[in-house]
Amino acid sequence: MLAVTVMVYIQNAKGRVVGFGIPVVLMLFSSTMFFLGSPLYVKMKAKSSLLTGFVQVIVATWRNRHLSLPVPPLESDGWYHLKASKLTAPTDNLRFLNKACIIRNPMKNLDSDGLAMDPWSLCTITQVEELKALIKVLPIWSPGIPVAVTLNQHSFGVLQAKIMDRRIFLSKFKIPPASFSVFGILSMTATVVFYVQVLVPLLSKFTKRKRGLSLKERMGIGIAISCLATAVSAIAERKIRNEAI
Repeated sequence: MLAVTVMVYIQNAKGRVVGFGIPVVLMLFSSTMFFLGSPLYVKMKAKSSLLTGFVQVIVATWRNRHLSLPVPPLESDGWYHLKASKLTAPTDNLRFLNKACIIRNPMKNLDSDGLAMDPWSLCTITQVEELKALIKVLPIWSPGIPVAVTLNQHSFGVLQAKIMDRRIFLSKFKIPPASFSVFGILSMTATVVFYVQVLVPLLSKFTKRKRGLSLKERMGIGIAISCLATAVSAIAERKIRNEAI
């Protein structure tokens, strides 16, 4: 909020040297405080790489592609999982990935401690389920890419604001074009408050859910509203362009 209001006003009033100098000083201060507090942080070494686990599941699935999925499903001893794991059998979603955690021969696949001798041929159920979770998110995440690209055209909004009448109640003070993004922040804040305080209690009465709508429903509605906002912006820009020509 301060960055798009106070800092923008200072930059317009005092020039770019002062406008950019203040953020530089603040960044140096925050970086210094970050490194001074580094000895106090709780630092935990990563036991394994999540990305490596994803690749291992893909490779193990490919290597075990000739295996047939058991029908009926195997008991917990037929699937590879760590002793402390709560997952003892994979889910039926994306079943082809389950081939990565099938124990073909315990004598050859596992060592004396019950761990996989070759993690690129045998993966844990947890690794398989983590990759499944990632794949399930992709259809929801991918539609947000073009929306995010469109909404992050900050310079386009500034150019639109420059041709507007930015005076407040016909006074001499004009809102800087770069400060127009504050209206997006304010509207977002008001929308969140309205949703939590008004819509959620109202929707929960009909849906019988504590949060009113499910996560997928909220994301879908949000993407739809973003698409609608982008369409309205395009229509407005087309009208402005036609009048300018």
